Amino acid sequence: MVMVFTLLCMIQHMDSCSSGGTAYRHGKTYEECKQLAENFTAEIKPIIEKNGKLLWSELLEKVKHDELVYKLTLKYLRRDGFDIGNNKMPEIKKT
Repeated sequence: MVMVFTLLCMIQHMDSCSSGGTAYRHGKTYEECKQLAENFTAEIKPIIEKNGKLLWSELLEKVKHDELVYKLTLKYLRRDGFDIGNNKMPEIKKT
C-alpha cells in the first residue's frame, strides 16, 4: 500500500514538472551549449592546425568537463573536416 502511494506521488510530481526546456550543466539551455561549442570549435581549430593534433583529454579540459559541450564540439570539428579519432586513437587531427 505504501509503495502504491509513493508511486502515485512520484507520477503526480512528474506530471507537474515544467516543460519549459531542460537545463543542462550550470543551468545552460541546449542552445547556449551549442553556442559555447561553436565558440570552442573556432578557438580550437588554429591550435589543431598549429600543433597537428589535440588529444580528447585536452579538449575535455578546455570545455571544463562539460560533456554536452564536449560532444557538440567534436561534432562541429568533424563537420568542419577534422578527423576526431576513435577510442584507439583519441585525438583530433586535420584531414
